[in-house]
Amino acid sequence: MSTLPPFHLAFPVHDLEAARAFYGGTLGCPEGRHSDHWVDFNFFGHQIVAHLDPAKVAAAHSNPVDGDQVPVPHFGAVLPMAEWEMLAERLTEAGTDFVIPPKVRFKGEVGEQATMFFRDPSGNALEVKAMAKPENLFAPD
Repeated sequence: MSTLPPFHLAFPVHDLEAARAFYGGTLGCPEGRHSDHWVDFNFFGHQIVAHLDPAKVAAAHSNPVDGDQVPVPHFGAVLPMAEWEMLAERLTEAGTDFVIPPKVRFKGEVGEQATMFFRDPSGNALEVKAMAKPENLFAPD
């Protein structure tokens, strides 16, 4: 499997300190450069940037996926299974209000994966998943 270059995502938050507490504290993402209006985080090897938008309002749309209502838009990371399990345990112990609690979906199918959905303090939806067979991440059904 080839090494993928890191992606970059800039997204709005209504409170930079709450974003720091969530991404840096709860998720354990190291903080990078910052200003009074934005903060970089190392999101599992990728660069995400929380940009201050005091009027930020969370999106409320969702689509059905394998019996759940998946929030759209959302972003996230695909982790190795052991790392996903540790994060799921840490978030559960921290009392995270999951949109979709940690679970396995598409059981027995090519796309079998462990997944969880939750929101940051500004209402941005995140999904963190782990593939049962990582080589199937881009495999068609």
